[in-house]
Amino acid sequence: QVQLVESGGGLAEPGGSLRLSCAASGFTIFKHYAINWFRQAPGKEREGVSCISTSDEGRTYYADSVKGRFTIFRDDGQDTAWLEMNSLKPEDTAVYYCATDRDCDPWDYGSPEFRPGKYDYLSQGSQVTVSA
Repeated sequence: QVQLVESGGGLAEPGGSLRLSCAASGFTIFKHYAINWFRQAPGKEREGVSCISTSDEGRTYYADSVKGRFTIFRDDGQDTAWLEMNSLKPEDTAVYYCATDRDCDPWDYGSPEFRPGKYDYLSQGSQVTVSA
């Protein structure tokens, strides 16, 4: 079965860290996809958090709200991308999703909105809760 398997969510204290992983399962073309991270907080729209292009392009993008605190990276040999989240804040509390896309071009105009049906693959989501 072709899917993105996400893991690493959980509970962290303010100022703490968590790392999310997004692993491709059942397909061998992971390296040809850009990987987005989105999040959705209760009562809010799903928003873009970060994007990493294919390794050939070597571009990364971040929402202003996470810039300097979150880092996105990938290892095509492991068909996996990660979102390293440091200096976590309560407002980072949300369900986080990873999604494939052709490229990160939508990020040239700022953090893009989530567009249902646009992404070939979407993970199941992981809860991240930041609380004392």
